[in-house]
Amino acid sequence: MRTYLDFEKPMAELERKLEEMKKLASENNVDFSGAISLLENNITDLRKEIFQNLTRWQRVQLSRHPDRPYTLDYIERICDEFIELHGDRQVRDDPAIIGGIANIGGQSVMLIGQQKGRNTKQRQHRNFGMPNPEGYRKALRLMKLAEKFNKPIVTLIDTPGAFPGMEAEERGQGEAIARNLKEMFMLKVPVICIVIGEGASGGALGIGIGDRVLMLENTWYSVISPENCSTILWRSWDFKEQAAEAMKITAKDMVANKLVDGIVAEPLGGAHLDHDWMAEELKRVILDNIKDLSKMSAEKRIDQRIDKFSAMGVVVE
Repeated sequence: MRTYLDFEKPMAELERKLEEMKKLASENNVDFSGAISLLENNITDLRKEIFQNLTRWQRVQLSRHPDRPYTLDYIERICDEFIELHGDRQVRDDPAIIGGIANIGGQSVMLIGQQKGRNTKQRQHRNFGMPNPEGYRKALRLMKLAEKFNKPIVTLIDTPGAFPGMEAEERGQGEAIARNLKEMFMLKVPVICIVIGEGASGGALGIGIGDRVLMLENTWYSVISPENCSTILWRSWDFKEQAAEAMKITAKDMVANKLVDGIVAEPLGGAHLDHDWMAEELKRVILDNIKDLSKMSAEKRIDQRIDKFSAMGVVVE
């Protein structure tokens, strides 16, 4: 059963009526094609009206939609073959980060992504998509393996942040993320990073240094979530919508501020409405960017990567 967000509620009644009409037509062998077509057009028009005027907070809600495709959903749809690789060779395997060798449209890549869970058991297993330090060390191990065999790297970012528990800090969470930042700057192979859901803080940045950093249309990328920003500034979560507006965390904001390189379009209504369409679009974007980046020398890619991130945050008055 489809989940509706608050601002999607106006469509819920129309879509319920559409399903009832289709069921009635099927059960009674009656031609309701004209009425069905009219209702479908009304739903499309309403969806366009709603989604052309989304606030920043509403896009944050879409990025967290429970039906939104996660890393494993994309792996299933875009990979002709995927061999998952486990472990950081120091502590353990971290299920919050998935990585392995993938074949995408004949192109061999190292695919690494953060994975949330669909139900309570999966969420506990994946730690709600919050990696521990061994997750980042696993990711770096796989990146170095990709560099050794000259394979492009694709990372899919979707996390509410790195795990903030005491045990994670004891095992070197900050050091693990910092080392990833340093090493990713110097990787000799093409690196493409795509925010597919939430891009929160160092948890996202730990696999987010690339030649191309892209965001899906209804995602966010920031040093802190709107709720936590509201808690710090107003001592309450009640001002999260104002915080989201002030922080400018959406894909359009990030492109305008030259913090990411581009936006990947989503189907009307969000990626959760059509996983197959979204996967095909993501596959096309990945292959196109690999093709473009492969034309450059490793030295040029590294120089451009460093220059791009070094220019961020520089203000000239």
